[in-house]
Amino acid sequence: MLLFIVLFAANKLHAQQNKPRNILVLLTDDQRFNTIRSLGNPDVHTPNMDKLVQSGTTFTQAHIMGSLGGAVCAPSRAMLMTSRTVFKVHRDGGVIPPSEKTFPEVFRGHGYMTFSTGKWHSDKASFNRSFSAGDNIFFGGMHTEMAGGHWKPQLHHYDTAGLYKNVFTGESFSSVCYADAAIRFLQQTPQQPFLMYVAFTAPHDPRTPPAEYMSLYDTARISLPPNYLPVHPFDNGELKVRDEQLLPTPRTPGSVKQEIAKYYAMISEVDHEIGRVLDALRQSGQYENTIIVLAGDNGLAVGQHGLLGKQNLYDHSMRVPLVFSGPGIPANRRSAAYCYLNDVFPTLCEMTGLAAPPTVAGRSLQSAFRQRRFKGREQLFLTYSNLQRALVKDSMKLVLYNVNGQHPVQLFDLAKDPFEKENLANRKEYQPKVLAMRNLLYAEMRAYGDFCDPAKKDWGYPGKLKWEDALRINP
Repeated sequence: MLLFIVLFAANKLHAQQNKPRNILVLLTDDQRFNTIRSLGNPDVHTPNMDKLVQSGTTFTQAHIMGSLGGAVCAPSRAMLMTSRTVFKVHRDGGVIPPSEKTFPEVFRGHGYMTFSTGKWHSDKASFNRSFSAGDNIFFGGMHTEMAGGHWKPQLHHYDTAGLYKNVFTGESFSSVCYADAAIRFLQQTPQQPFLMYVAFTAPHDPRTPPAEYMSLYDTARISLPPNYLPVHPFDNGELKVRDEQLLPTPRTPGSVKQEIAKYYAMISEVDHEIGRVLDALRQSGQYENTIIVLAGDNGLAVGQHGLLGKQNLYDHSMRVPLVFSGPGIPANRRSAAYCYLNDVFPTLCEMTGLAAPPTVAGRSLQSAFRQRRFKGREQLFLTYSNLQRALVKDSMKLVLYNVNGQHPVQLFDLAKDPFEKENLANRKEYQPKVLAMRNLLYAEMRAYGDFCDPAKKDWGYPGKLKWEDALRINP
Protein backbone atom coordinates (compact mmCIF):
# COMPACT_ATOMS: atom_id res chain seq x y z
CA MET A 1 0.00 0.00 0.00
CA LEU A 2 2.81 2.39 0.94
CA LEU A 3 4.58 1.61 -2.35
CA PHE A 4 1.35 2.40 -4.24
CA ILE A 5 1.02 5.77 -2.49
CA VAL A 6 4.65 6.66 -3.24
CA LEU A 7 4.30 5.69 -6.91
CA PHE A 8 1.02 7.60 -7.21
CA ALA A 9 2.58 10.73 -5.73
CA ALA A 10 5.64 10.41 -7.97
CA ASN A 11 3.48 9.98 -11.09
CA LYS A 12 1.36 12.98 -10.11
CA LEU A 13 4.46 15.14 -9.59
CA HIS A 14 5.90 13.96 -12.92
CA ALA A 15 2.62 14.79 -14.68
CA GLN A 16 2.56 18.28 -13.12
CA GLN A 17 6.18 18.93 -14.11
CA ASN A 18 5.52 17.89 -17.71
CA LYS A 19 2.20 19.68 -18.05
CA PRO A 20 2.40 22.65 -20.45
CA ARG A 21 2.62 25.96 -18.59
CA ASN A 22 -0.19 28.45 -18.96
CA ILE A 23 0.64 32.12 -19.61
CA LEU A 24 -1.05 35.20 -18.11
CA VAL A 25 0.19 38.61 -19.30
CA LEU A 26 -1.12 41.62 -17.37
CA LEU A 27 -0.30 44.89 -19.15
CA THR A 28 -1.03 48.34 -17.75
CA ASP A 29 -1.15 51.61 -19.69
CA ASP A 30 1.22 54.50 -18.87
CA GLN A 31 2.42 52.96 -15.59
CA ARG A 32 5.86 54.22 -14.58
CA PHE A 33 8.49 51.76 -13.29
CA ASN A 34 8.52 53.15 -9.74
CA THR A 35 4.78 53.10 -9.01
CA ILE A 36 4.68 49.80 -7.09
CA ARG A 37 4.86 50.10 -3.32
CA SER A 38 7.08 47.07 -2.70
CA LEU A 39 9.66 48.47 -5.14
CA GLY A 40 10.27 51.49 -2.93
CA ASN A 41 7.36 53.92 -3.37
CA PRO A 42 5.57 54.38 -0.01
CA ASP A 43 3.05 56.85 -1.46
CA VAL A 44 1.23 54.35 -3.68
CA HIS A 45 -1.06 51.45 -2.64
CA THR A 46 -0.57 48.33 -4.80
CA PRO A 47 -1.16 45.24 -2.64
CA ASN A 48 -1.70 42.84 -5.54
CA MET A 49 1.27 44.01 -7.58
CA ASP A 50 3.28 43.78 -4.36
CA LYS A 51 2.36 40.10 -4.06
CA LEU A 52 3.57 39.44 -7.59
CA VAL A 53 6.85 41.21 -6.86
CA GLN A 54 7.28 39.16 -3.67
CA SER A 55 6.47 35.89 -5.43
CA GLY A 56 8.58 36.51 -8.52
CA THR A 57 11.55 38.18 -10.19
CA THR A 58 11.45 41.89 -11.03
CA PHE A 59 13.58 43.46 -13.76
CA THR A 60 14.24 46.92 -12.37
CA GLN A 61 15.94 48.18 -15.55
CA ALA A 62 13.26 47.21 -18.08
CA HIS A 63 12.85 49.83 -20.82
CA ILE A 64 10.86 50.44 -23.94
CA MET A 65 12.91 51.27 -27.03
CA GLY A 66 10.88 54.37 -27.83
CA SER A 67 8.65 55.73 -30.55
CA LEU A 68 8.60 57.85 -33.68
CA GLY A 69 5.44 59.70 -32.63
CA GLY A 70 3.42 60.91 -29.67
CA ALA A 71 1.31 57.76 -29.27
CA VAL A 72 4.19 55.91 -27.62
CA CYS A 73 2.00 53.03 -26.45
CA ALA A 74 1.22 51.85 -30.02
CA PRO A 75 4.78 50.92 -31.05
CA SER A 76 5.53 49.76 -27.51
CA ARG A 77 2.70 47.21 -27.61
CA ALA A 78 3.66 46.18 -31.14
CA MET A 79 7.23 45.58 -29.96
CA LEU A 80 5.95 43.52 -27.03
CA MET A 81 3.75 41.45 -29.34
CA THR A 82 6.28 40.82 -32.13
CA SER A 83 9.67 41.43 -30.47
CA ARG A 84 10.68 43.63 -33.39
CA THR A 85 12.59 46.90 -32.98
CA VAL A 86 11.08 50.37 -33.03
CA PHE A 87 11.94 51.18 -36.64
CA LYS A 88 10.52 47.87 -37.85
CA VAL A 89 7.13 48.33 -36.15
CA HIS A 90 6.83 51.91 -37.40
CA ARG A 91 7.67 50.74 -40.90
CA ASP A 92 4.37 48.84 -40.95
CA GLY A 93 2.30 51.88 -39.99
CA GLY A 94 0.49 50.38 -37.01
CA VAL A 95 -0.32 47.12 -38.79
CA ILE A 96 1.28 43.82 -37.78
CA PRO A 97 1.74 42.03 -41.13
CA PRO A 98 1.21 38.25 -41.40
CA SER A 99 4.96 37.81 -41.89
CA GLU A 100 5.58 39.07 -38.33
CA LYS A 101 4.13 36.57 -35.87
CA THR A 102 2.97 37.71 -32.45
CA PHE A 103 3.77 35.62 -29.38
CA PRO A 104 0.08 34.67 -28.85
CA GLU A 105 0.03 33.56 -32.49
CA VAL A 106 3.04 31.30 -31.86
CA PHE A 107 1.44 29.76 -28.78
CA ARG A 108 -1.87 29.33 -30.61
CA GLY A 109 -0.01 27.41 -33.31
CA HIS A 110 1.26 25.02 -30.62
CA GLY A 111 -2.15 24.10 -29.25
CA TYR A 112 -2.78 26.90 -26.77
CA MET A 113 -6.18 28.50 -26.29
CA THR A 114 -5.33 32.20 -26.65
CA PHE A 115 -7.62 34.78 -25.06
CA SER A 116 -7.53 38.57 -24.96
CA THR A 117 -9.43 41.37 -23.32
CA GLY A 118 -8.73 45.10 -23.17
CA LYS A 119 -6.68 47.33 -25.41
CA TRP A 120 -5.42 46.30 -28.82
CA HIS A 121 -3.63 49.28 -30.39
CA SER A 122 -3.08 47.67 -33.78
CA ASP A 123 -5.06 46.19 -36.68
CA LYS A 124 -7.98 43.78 -36.28
CA ALA A 125 -6.58 41.13 -38.61
CA SER A 126 -3.50 40.62 -36.43
CA PHE A 127 -5.73 40.44 -33.37
CA ASN A 128 -7.71 37.55 -34.82
CA ARG A 129 -4.56 35.77 -35.95
CA SER A 130 -3.26 36.06 -32.39
CA PHE A 131 -6.32 35.13 -30.36
CA SER A 132 -8.86 32.34 -30.64
CA ALA A 133 -11.16 33.89 -28.03
CA GLY A 134 -11.77 37.19 -26.29
CA ASP A 135 -14.30 39.65 -24.95
CA ASN A 136 -14.63 43.31 -23.97
CA ILE A 137 -12.04 44.23 -26.57
CA PHE A 138 -11.03 47.87 -27.11
CA PHE A 139 -9.54 48.86 -30.46
CA GLY A 140 -7.81 52.21 -30.02
CA GLY A 141 -5.36 54.24 -27.99
CA MET A 142 -7.40 55.74 -25.14
CA HIS A 143 -10.92 56.19 -23.79
CA THR A 144 -11.47 59.81 -24.78
CA GLU A 145 -13.49 62.16 -22.60
CA MET A 146 -15.71 62.89 -25.59
CA ALA A 147 -16.72 59.21 -25.72
CA GLY A 148 -17.24 58.94 -21.96
CA GLY A 149 -13.73 58.05 -20.83
CA HIS A 150 -13.05 55.04 -18.63
CA TRP A 151 -16.64 55.07 -17.37
CA LYS A 152 -18.08 54.30 -20.80
CA PRO A 153 -15.50 52.20 -22.66
CA GLN A 154 -16.36 51.45 -26.28
CA LEU A 155 -15.94 47.69 -26.61
CA HIS A 156 -16.41 44.69 -28.86
CA HIS A 157 -17.24 41.04 -28.34
CA TYR A 158 -14.98 38.57 -30.10
CA ASP A 159 -15.84 38.36 -33.82
CA THR A 160 -14.70 35.20 -35.59
CA ALA A 161 -14.98 37.07 -38.91
CA GLY A 162 -12.60 39.76 -37.66
CA LEU A 163 -14.87 42.66 -38.71
CA TYR A 164 -15.71 44.13 -35.29
CA LYS A 165 -18.46 46.42 -36.52
CA ASN A 166 -20.80 46.13 -33.53
CA VAL A 167 -19.41 48.38 -30.83
CA PHE A 168 -21.12 48.55 -27.44
CA THR A 169 -20.63 50.64 -24.30
CA GLY A 170 -19.28 48.86 -21.24
CA GLU A 171 -21.43 49.12 -18.14
CA SER A 172 -18.52 49.44 -15.69
CA PHE A 173 -15.21 51.23 -15.33
CA SER A 174 -12.82 50.02 -18.05
CA SER A 175 -10.60 47.94 -15.74
CA VAL A 176 -13.65 46.20 -14.28
CA CYS A 177 -14.89 45.30 -17.78
CA TYR A 178 -11.55 43.73 -18.67
CA ALA A 179 -11.19 41.86 -15.38
CA ASP A 180 -14.77 40.57 -15.70
CA ALA A 181 -14.01 39.14 -19.15
CA ALA A 182 -10.81 37.50 -17.91
CA ILE A 183 -12.61 35.98 -14.92
CA ARG A 184 -15.39 34.56 -17.10
CA PHE A 185 -12.76 32.90 -19.28
CA LEU A 186 -11.05 31.34 -16.27
CA GLN A 187 -14.36 30.07 -14.90
CA GLN A 188 -14.81 28.04 -18.08
CA THR A 189 -11.76 25.95 -17.04
CA PRO A 190 -10.14 25.45 -20.47
CA GLN A 191 -9.15 21.84 -21.14
CA GLN A 192 -6.06 22.86 -23.13
CA PRO A 193 -3.15 25.06 -22.04
CA PHE A 194 -4.04 28.74 -22.32
CA LEU A 195 -2.43 32.10 -22.90
CA MET A 196 -4.29 35.15 -21.56
CA TYR A 197 -3.47 38.71 -22.54
CA VAL A 198 -5.25 41.19 -20.24
CA ALA A 199 -4.42 44.68 -21.49
CA PHE A 200 -5.76 47.38 -19.18
CA THR A 201 -6.22 50.99 -20.28
CA ALA A 202 -5.50 52.40 -16.80
CA PRO A 203 -3.76 54.46 -15.53
CA HIS A 204 -3.83 56.28 -18.91
CA ASP A 205 -5.76 59.55 -18.81
CA PRO A 206 -8.43 60.75 -18.50
CA ARG A 207 -7.50 60.24 -14.87
CA THR A 208 -10.98 59.85 -13.38
CA PRO A 209 -10.62 57.16 -10.71
CA PRO A 210 -13.60 55.89 -8.71
CA ALA A 211 -14.04 57.80 -5.43
CA GLU A 212 -13.06 54.80 -3.26
CA TYR A 213 -9.56 54.83 -4.77
CA MET A 214 -9.20 58.60 -4.84
CA SER A 215 -9.97 58.61 -1.10
CA LEU A 216 -6.74 56.63 -0.50
CA TYR A 217 -4.68 59.70 -1.37
CA ASP A 218 -4.37 62.95 0.55
CA THR A 219 -2.90 65.48 -1.83
CA ALA A 220 -1.21 67.27 1.05
CA ARG A 221 0.75 64.11 1.86
CA ILE A 222 1.77 63.25 -1.69
CA SER A 223 5.51 63.66 -2.17
CA LEU A 224 6.61 66.13 -4.82
CA PRO A 225 9.12 64.42 -7.14
CA PRO A 226 12.76 65.37 -6.39
CA ASN A 227 13.10 66.37 -10.07
CA TYR A 228 9.94 68.50 -10.10
CA LEU A 229 10.27 71.63 -12.24
CA PRO A 230 7.68 74.25 -13.22
CA VAL A 231 8.89 74.09 -16.84
CA HIS A 232 11.33 72.01 -18.82
CA PRO A 233 14.68 73.85 -19.03
CA PHE A 234 14.76 73.89 -22.86
CA ASP A 235 12.68 72.99 -25.89
CA ASN A 236 12.79 69.22 -26.32
CA GLY A 237 10.62 69.37 -29.44
CA GLU A 238 7.41 68.13 -27.80
CA LEU A 239 6.37 70.76 -25.27
CA LYS A 240 3.03 71.32 -27.06
CA VAL A 241 2.01 67.68 -27.60
CA ARG A 242 -1.42 66.63 -26.26
CA ASP A 243 -0.08 65.08 -23.05
CA GLU A 244 1.62 68.34 -22.10
CA GLN A 245 -1.63 70.29 -22.42
CA LEU A 246 -3.35 68.50 -19.51
CA LEU A 247 -2.04 71.10 -17.02
CA PRO A 248 -1.16 74.76 -17.50
CA THR A 249 2.48 75.82 -17.71
CA PRO A 250 4.31 76.61 -15.51
CA ARG A 251 3.31 73.66 -13.35
CA THR A 252 2.64 74.50 -9.71
CA PRO A 253 3.47 72.15 -6.81
CA GLY A 254 -0.21 71.92 -5.89
CA SER A 255 -1.40 71.03 -9.39
CA VAL A 256 1.35 68.42 -9.79
CA LYS A 257 0.50 66.79 -6.46
CA GLN A 258 -3.16 66.64 -7.44
CA GLU A 259 -2.27 65.02 -10.75
CA ILE A 260 -0.02 62.50 -9.00
CA ALA A 261 -2.83 61.66 -6.56
CA LYS A 262 -5.19 60.92 -9.45
CA TYR A 263 -2.48 58.91 -11.21
CA TYR A 264 -1.84 56.80 -8.11
CA ALA A 265 -5.58 56.32 -7.58
CA MET A 266 -5.88 54.98 -11.12
CA ILE A 267 -3.01 52.58 -10.40
CA SER A 268 -4.67 51.40 -7.18
CA GLU A 269 -7.89 50.79 -9.09
CA VAL A 270 -6.22 48.65 -11.73
CA ASP A 271 -4.25 46.88 -8.99
CA HIS A 272 -7.55 45.83 -7.41
CA GLU A 273 -8.79 44.39 -10.71
CA ILE A 274 -5.51 42.55 -11.20
CA GLY A 275 -6.15 41.00 -7.78
CA ARG A 276 -9.58 39.82 -8.92
CA VAL A 277 -8.04 38.12 -11.96
CA LEU A 278 -5.37 36.44 -9.84
CA ASP A 279 -8.02 35.22 -7.38
CA ALA A 280 -9.98 33.69 -10.27
CA LEU A 281 -6.78 32.02 -11.50
CA ARG A 282 -6.31 30.45 -8.06
CA GLN A 283 -9.92 29.29 -7.94
CA SER A 284 -9.51 27.66 -11.35
CA GLY A 285 -6.76 25.45 -9.93
CA GLN A 286 -4.28 26.71 -12.55
CA TYR A 287 -2.32 29.25 -10.52
CA GLU A 288 0.62 26.97 -9.70
CA ASN A 289 0.99 26.01 -13.35
CA THR A 290 0.83 29.54 -14.80
CA ILE A 291 3.65 31.91 -15.74
CA ILE A 292 2.47 35.42 -14.88
CA VAL A 293 3.97 38.53 -16.48
CA LEU A 294 3.16 42.00 -15.15
CA ALA A 295 4.35 44.87 -17.32
CA GLY A 296 3.64 48.45 -18.37
CA ASP A 297 3.72 49.74 -21.95
CA ASN A 298 5.59 52.98 -21.12
CA GLY A 299 6.12 55.40 -18.27
CA LEU A 300 4.91 58.95 -17.63
CA ALA A 301 6.44 62.17 -16.26
CA VAL A 302 3.48 63.54 -14.22
CA GLY A 303 5.37 66.67 -13.14
CA GLN A 304 8.97 65.48 -13.37
CA HIS A 305 11.36 67.74 -15.31
CA GLY A 306 8.43 70.11 -15.88
CA LEU A 307 6.73 67.50 -18.09
CA LEU A 308 3.52 65.48 -17.89
CA GLY A 309 3.72 62.99 -20.75
CA LYS A 310 5.89 60.23 -22.13
CA GLN A 311 7.29 61.95 -25.24
CA ASN A 312 10.82 62.14 -23.87
CA LEU A 313 13.75 59.85 -23.03
CA TYR A 314 14.01 60.40 -19.28
CA ASP A 315 13.82 57.28 -17.09
CA HIS A 316 10.35 58.21 -15.86
CA SER A 317 9.02 57.74 -19.39
CA MET A 318 11.20 54.92 -20.75
CA ARG A 319 11.42 52.52 -17.80
CA VAL A 320 8.50 50.21 -17.07
CA PRO A 321 7.48 47.60 -14.50
CA LEU A 322 8.40 44.05 -15.54
CA VAL A 323 7.73 41.15 -13.17
CA PHE A 324 7.74 37.40 -13.87
CA SER A 325 6.10 35.08 -11.36
CA GLY A 326 5.29 31.39 -11.48
CA PRO A 327 6.84 27.92 -11.69
CA GLY A 328 10.63 27.91 -11.92
CA ILE A 329 10.91 31.65 -11.20
CA PRO A 330 12.75 32.72 -8.02
CA ALA A 331 10.66 34.59 -5.46
CA ASN A 332 11.38 38.11 -4.26
CA ARG A 333 14.37 38.57 -6.57
CA ARG A 334 15.49 41.78 -8.29
CA SER A 335 17.58 41.93 -11.44
CA ALA A 336 19.19 45.20 -12.53
CA ALA A 337 20.09 43.81 -15.96
CA TYR A 338 19.29 46.07 -18.89
CA CYS A 339 16.40 44.70 -20.95
CA TYR A 340 13.61 45.77 -23.29
CA LEU A 341 9.93 44.99 -23.19
CA ASN A 342 10.37 43.09 -26.45
CA ASP A 343 12.48 40.54 -24.55
CA VAL A 344 9.27 39.08 -23.08
CA PHE A 345 8.42 37.18 -26.30
CA PRO A 346 11.62 35.06 -26.51
CA THR A 347 11.60 34.59 -22.72
CA LEU A 348 8.15 33.00 -22.78
CA CYS A 349 9.18 30.83 -25.71
CA GLU A 350 12.29 29.53 -23.97
CA MET A 351 10.44 28.96 -20.69
CA THR A 352 7.86 26.78 -22.44
CA GLY A 353 10.20 25.04 -24.87
CA LEU A 354 8.87 26.70 -28.02
CA ALA A 355 11.08 27.99 -30.82
CA ALA A 356 10.92 31.73 -31.37
CA PRO A 357 10.40 32.78 -35.00
CA PRO A 358 13.38 34.30 -36.89
CA THR A 359 11.73 37.75 -36.87
CA VAL A 360 12.21 38.02 -33.10
CA ALA A 361 14.81 40.64 -32.19
CA GLY A 362 14.55 40.40 -28.40
CA ARG A 363 16.72 38.32 -26.09
CA SER A 364 15.47 35.74 -23.63
CA LEU A 365 15.69 36.63 -19.95
CA GLN A 366 15.30 33.07 -18.69
CA SER A 367 18.93 32.88 -17.55
CA ALA A 368 18.11 35.53 -14.95
CA PHE A 369 15.97 32.93 -13.18
CA ARG A 370 19.00 30.62 -12.87
CA GLN A 371 21.89 33.08 -12.51
CA ARG A 372 22.08 35.72 -9.81
CA ARG A 373 24.70 37.60 -11.84
CA PHE A 374 22.73 37.68 -15.08
CA LYS A 375 24.14 40.60 -17.08
CA GLY A 376 21.51 41.18 -19.76
CA ARG A 377 22.23 43.74 -22.47
CA GLU A 378 25.44 45.75 -22.42
CA GLN A 379 23.67 48.97 -23.39
CA LEU A 380 20.31 50.42 -24.35
CA PHE A 381 19.41 52.52 -27.39
CA LEU A 382 16.43 54.85 -26.94
CA THR A 383 14.64 57.01 -29.49
CA TYR A 384 11.84 59.52 -29.84
CA SER A 385 10.69 60.91 -33.20
CA ASN A 386 13.64 62.50 -34.99
CA LEU A 387 14.01 64.84 -32.03
CA GLN A 388 15.77 62.78 -29.37
CA ARG A 389 18.22 59.87 -29.18
CA ALA A 390 19.83 58.33 -26.10
CA LEU A 391 22.28 55.65 -25.02
CA VAL A 392 22.46 54.02 -21.58
CA LYS A 393 25.60 52.11 -20.62
CA ASP A 394 27.26 51.33 -17.28
CA SER A 395 24.79 53.57 -15.44
CA MET A 396 25.65 56.56 -17.65
CA LYS A 397 23.07 58.09 -19.95
CA LEU A 398 23.69 60.36 -22.93
CA VAL A 399 20.76 62.20 -24.54
CA LEU A 400 21.09 64.15 -27.80
CA TYR A 401 18.45 66.54 -29.14
CA ASN A 402 17.73 67.79 -32.66
CA VAL A 403 15.16 70.59 -32.33
CA ASN A 404 14.88 73.37 -34.90
CA GLY A 405 18.61 73.65 -35.37
CA GLN A 406 19.37 73.40 -31.66
CA HIS A 407 21.29 70.42 -30.28
CA PRO A 408 21.31 70.30 -26.47
CA VAL A 409 23.26 67.43 -24.90
CA GLN A 410 22.63 65.78 -21.55
CA LEU A 411 24.82 63.34 -19.62
CA PHE A 412 23.58 61.77 -16.40
CA ASP A 413 25.26 59.48 -13.90
CA LEU A 414 22.23 57.35 -13.04
CA ALA A 415 23.98 55.56 -10.18
CA LYS A 416 24.55 58.85 -8.32
CA ASP A 417 21.70 60.85 -9.86
CA PRO A 418 18.72 58.52 -10.50
CA PHE A 419 16.33 61.44 -10.96
CA GLU A 420 18.46 62.92 -13.77
CA LYS A 421 18.81 66.33 -12.17
CA GLU A 422 22.49 67.11 -12.79
CA ASN A 423 23.60 67.46 -16.41
CA LEU A 424 27.31 66.62 -16.68
CA ALA A 425 27.62 67.12 -20.43
CA ASN A 426 29.30 70.52 -20.30
CA ARG A 427 31.88 69.68 -17.65
CA LYS A 428 35.44 69.49 -18.95
CA GLU A 429 36.27 66.24 -17.18
CA TYR A 430 33.33 64.46 -18.84
CA GLN A 431 34.13 65.41 -22.45
CA PRO A 432 35.88 62.07 -23.20
CA LYS A 433 32.82 60.24 -21.88
CA VAL A 434 30.47 62.36 -24.00
CA LEU A 435 32.56 61.71 -27.12
CA ALA A 436 32.80 57.96 -26.50
CA MET A 437 29.08 57.59 -25.81
CA ARG A 438 28.17 59.79 -28.77
CA ASN A 439 30.18 57.56 -31.10
CA LEU A 440 28.59 54.47 -29.62
CA LEU A 441 25.14 56.00 -29.96
CA TYR A 442 25.78 56.81 -33.64
CA ALA A 443 26.88 53.21 -34.19
CA GLU A 444 23.64 52.00 -32.60
CA MET A 445 21.60 54.32 -34.82
CA ARG A 446 23.18 52.77 -37.89
CA ALA A 447 22.84 49.22 -36.56
CA TYR A 448 19.11 49.60 -35.87
CA GLY A 449 18.41 51.16 -39.28
CA ASP A 450 17.66 54.62 -37.95
CA PHE A 451 16.23 56.91 -40.63
CA CYS A 452 18.27 59.80 -39.18
CA ASP A 453 21.83 60.15 -40.44
CA PRO A 454 24.18 60.94 -37.52
CA ALA A 455 26.88 62.07 -39.98
CA LYS A 456 24.79 65.14 -40.80
CA LYS A 457 24.38 68.11 -38.49
CA ASP A 458 20.62 67.74 -38.33
CA TRP A 459 20.66 63.92 -38.62
CA GLY A 460 19.41 64.35 -42.18
CA TYR A 461 15.93 65.47 -41.11
CA PRO A 462 15.67 68.82 -39.31
CA GLY A 463 12.42 70.04 -37.78
CA LYS A 464 9.65 67.96 -36.28
CA LEU A 465 8.96 64.56 -37.78
CA LYS A 466 5.48 63.67 -38.96
CA TRP A 467 4.19 60.10 -38.92
CA GLU A 468 3.83 59.89 -42.68
CA ASP A 469 7.36 61.26 -43.11
CA ALA A 470 8.77 58.44 -40.97
CA LEU A 471 6.99 55.86 -43.07
CA ARG A 472 8.24 57.45 -46.30
CA ILE A 473 11.85 57.73 -45.08
CA ASN A 474 12.01 54.21 -43.70
CA PRO A 475 9.73 52.16 -46.01
